[in-house]
Amino acid sequence: MMKCLICLSLILLPLISIDLSDLNIQSLANYAINEQNMRSKVNLVFVKIVKEKEQMVSTKKYNLTIAAKDGGGNTKNYEAILVERAWDNYRSLESFKAL
Repeated sequence: MMKCLICLSLILLPLISIDLSDLNIQSLANYAINEQNMRSKVNLVFVKIVKEKEQMVSTKKYNLTIAAKDGGGNTKNYEAILVERAWDNYRSLESFKAL
């Protein structure tokens, strides 16, 4: 019985980690859109993450390609560059532009 539990946990643990990572990336994408909406007085709505790159130095730097709908319902891709520090919950939108 114990061997079965260990095997099951080894199978499920990576899946749980992937889901948490995906949730963090989606949270960053929503943050990027909300920041851009406030800065530019637009009304973009998150659709999906098209592409993601991550770079780790002392902070994590994300380069996301995000699909979002504008006020007219048109979907466009945008490039967002964000910086995140996990230890103090710091997030910053460095760049946001239409592709």
